[in-house]
Amino acid sequence: MGMPAAEIETLIRAALPGAQVTMRDLAGDNDHWAAHVVWAGFAGKSRVAQHKAVYAALDGRMGGALHALQLTTAVPS
Repeated sequence: MGMPAAEIETLIRAALPGAQVTMRDLAGDNDHWAAHVVWAGFAGKSRVAQHKAVYAALDGRMGGALHALQLTTAVPS
């Protein structure tokens, strides 16, 4: 199983229009990823709320099709 980076990026960008998404493969197995998401919509939101927005974008795939996602978020500078 697993999800290709492009699929993860597409889901995040669809839910967070204009987001910049950088993916890094942590294990070479399409199942363990790190994502850095920069989005203006994160402004004023807590880090927890930012992460919840990204996980919501994955529409239930976290823990199923996608095993692990190390996540960092930021507001554009």
